[in-house]
Parts: sequence; C-alpha cells; structure tokens
Amino acid sequence: MFDTLKNKLKKWASKNGKDKDEIVEEVPKKETKKKSIPKKKLTKKPKKEIAQEPTTDNRQPTTKKKRSFFSKTLTEEKFDELFEELQIILLQNNVAYETVEAIKESLKESLTGKSLKEVNLSKELKSSIQSLLINPPNFIEEIKKSKSKPFVILFSGINGSGKTTTIAKLAYLLQQNSITVCLAASDTFRAAAIQQLEIHGQNLKIPVIKKDYGADPASVGFDALKYASKHKIDVVLIDTAGRMQNRDSLMKELEKISRVTKPDMKIFLGESITGNDAIQQAKAFDDAIDLNGIILSKTDVDEKGGTALSVAHITGKPILFIGTGQEYKDLEVFDKKKLIKKLGL
Repeated sequence: MFDTLKNKLKKWASKNGKDKDEIVEEVPKKETKKKSIPKKKLTKKPKKEIAQEPTTDNRQPTTKKKRSFFSKTLTEEKFDELFEELQIILLQNNVAYETVEAIKESLKESLTGKSLKEVNLSKELKSSIQSLLINPPNFIEEIKKSKSKPFVILFSGINGSGKTTTIAKLAYLLQQNSITVCLAASDTFRAAAIQQLEIHGQNLKIPVIKKDYGADPASVGFDALKYASKHKIDVVLIDTAGRMQNRDSLMKELEKISRVTKPDMKIFLGESITGNDAIQQAKAFDDAIDLNGIILSKTDVDEKGGTALSVAHITGKPILFIGTGQEYKDLEVFDKKKLIKKLGL
C-alpha cells in the first residue's frame, strides 16, 4: 500500500538531507616559512644586484576551499527551489494542489532560517502531513454512549465505490462488538442494489428493510427506523443510491432522506484509487448533507496514497475506516500514525 509515494518521499528526503551540493570558494592561502638552506661559497664574482621598486599589491596567494550549501541559512527562495521536486512527487501521487500548498506552507515555516544540516527532512515532512489529518473518534464508543435509539447512520457515494459492501463490513464490525443492527435498502433506483443488500443481510443474519424498485427512498429509511424501535435494534444502516455529485436532482433526493431519517452520522464512501475525483465527490456530498466522516475503500490496491491526505484535509472531516479487502473483516480503523508509517516517514 502506498509504495510509490513512500519510495519517492524517502528518496527526496534522503537526497536533500545529505551534504552533496557544494560551493567552491576562494580563500586566502596561509603563508609558510621556508627552511633556510646554507648557500655554497661562490667561486665566481657575484652579479651586481638590480634594485627593484617595492610592490603595492598586498594580495596573497589563494586556494580552493569547499563550503557546503546546506550549512548556509535556508532562504525562502532556496526553500521554494528545494520544494519544487517534492511538489511534483505529491501531485503525481493524487495529493490535491490545495493540500500540497498546505504542506508547503507548513514546511516553509519550520525550515526557513535554518540550515538543512540542523534539520531532519523526513521528520519535518512527517510533522506537516500529520497536522493535516484528524484521528477519528472511537466509532464503537460513540454508538454505545449515544442516547439515540436507534443510532442512525446514512451512507452516500457514487455507484461502484463499494458502498453496499462497506455497509455490510460495518454491520459485521458492529455484531462483533455486541451491537444489534438492521439495514435499510434505500437505493430503490436499482433492483440489483436491493438484492445485493439482501444477500449481505442473509449472510450476516441481519434484517433488511426494503420496498419495491422505484419506491420513495426516504420512506424506506423511515420504515427501517420504526422497525428498529419496535424490535429494540441498536443501529440502522441506510444504503442510498449511488449518485454523481453533479446531479442536482439526485443530490436533492439524498438531502430529503437525511431530513426524514435525521441520521446521527452521515458518511461518505469513496474509492482511494480515484484520486482527485474522490476529493471532489467528498466536497460535494459534504456541502449537501454535512458529513461526519469518511470511509475510503480499496486502499489495499492504492499504490499512490495521496487521496487519504487530500480528502481529510480538504473536507476537514475524519477518515473513520479504510477498506483493505473483500472479506467482511477487511475494514480497518483509520490511524494517521499508521498512514505516516506506510509513507516511510
């Protein structure tokens, strides 16, 4: 996971942290006294010495001395030059431009005025990235201590992002923590989506509340809440139709489901491998329903790793979980320290 970005970041920090580039500087050469050698006696008549005028040139011989560039104080101009390569690395690995600029400002503040000999570049880069990420709240504890019964979680995201499968993974996690759950098949735009959720419900022995294809999605969510209250079920997970963030009619439908069901938590599910698309989607869904958290799927096949940094930074919302495979157990609590470690910092 994140091997491409990891290797490039380590290479950049290592290369720029070493004392390679040097400036050749001309410095005065020290005078050394020569040993006096006794002169042999002259057998011939010495030549008449010719008087010379004293020279006014006080310059002394010079020699070359190497002085490291990295021992000099790092100016803003030199920092910008140093950062250019890192900026290209980050942009090529799905880190949004806005997030790259935030990393740049953080690094500039910590590095300008210092010499790179005094600075650990990997440590400084690690610190700047950590400052962009939010550790998620304890998901299970949040549900257990909530006074809302049932606790309602609404899921949003586009088709193909793994939303329905992730809902099943989360249901499995809740079961493992002795929390009862039911599923609401509010994606009534696709008959296949209802069937898919039913299969997960059968596998996990969880009730699925559904209506016919084409029914009002909000009414399905409302019925699920009534069912959960009647049967004393702790949590309702509401699946919704996958919709592109630029489809106003579908986004308004999502807003309606949110108004009717009044969820305690609204989660966006995005694919980590889609890069900037996932970032734009998260922003649009956040604007529509005010997200509480994010889950990123398919991180096990994400070689770049920039999406997690960017989505968290740009939305200002915590990443709750990351999907690491196709099994129900393949849902990992997001930990920014683990992400930093995977980036090799």
